[in-house]
This record gives sequence, C-alpha cells and structure tokens, in this order.
Amino acid sequence: MRKLRLHAKGWRQMANIPIDRLADELTQAIREYTEDVEMGVRKAVEKTAREVLKEAQALAPKRTGEYAKTFVITKDDSYGVARRIIWNKKHYRRVHLLEFGHVKANGEGRVKERPHLRPAYDKYGAALPDELKRIIENGG
Repeated sequence: MRKLRLHAKGWRQMANIPIDRLADELTQAIREYTEDVEMGVRKAVEKTAREVLKEAQALAPKRTGEYAKTFVITKDDSYGVARRIIWNKKHYRRVHLLEFGHVKANGEGRVKERPHLRPAYDKYGAALPDELKRIIENGG
C-alpha cells in the first residue's frame, strides 16, 4: 500500500502504509493543511492591516501630524477569528468627525469631511477576500 498525503492539488502517493494507519494519516494531513491555511490567513490579515494603517496615516489630516501618528492596530484573535482593528488611540472621539464632516459649533454651516480610513480600506482591504480564497485553495 502507498502512503497518501493530502495536498492542495489532491492526493499524492508517498510510500507504503497499512490500511489500519490510513485514518491517522488522513487526520494528520488534514491537520497540517488546516495549520498551513490558518497561518497563511493570519499573515495576510496582518499584512493588509499594516498597509491600511500606513495609507490611513498618509491620508489623515495633518496640522501638527499628531493625529496621524496615533493610529494603531489592535489584534483581536478571539474565537479563532483573525481580526485587526485600526483605530486612533488618542483622538478616537475625533475620527468620525473628520472622516464624515460635521456641523460647526455655532450651527452655521458644516465642516468639510476629510476621508482617510475608508479610502485606505477600499484601496487595500477590498483585495483581502480574494487573497484569502487563494490561500485556502493553495493550502496556505
């Protein structure tokens, strides 16, 4: 009998294996595939988050530059989900006002919006689902 390994392209014959070890070999192959895909997904999410962060910092309004510098990435890997949150650590109350604009304090007119997070996400984040699909199809 031949030892079988599951690869992204299908089964490949490796060496002799008794039938009573087939279940163990299948389990091991699936475990390796799952670990490879999980690692690939985490790397892709991390890379995309860094790109979005850099773009958001570049597009952010700059009077003194402090607002742009205080954007950070927070990792949230709870429940097996690779999630990265990009937010402004110091000026978190101001982000939506700059992103979407707002009514002036005296009520006369509006402050023009200055989008920086959405364009950054649209530029880099939109390609993430295709990248994840490629990772899953190729087994990591």
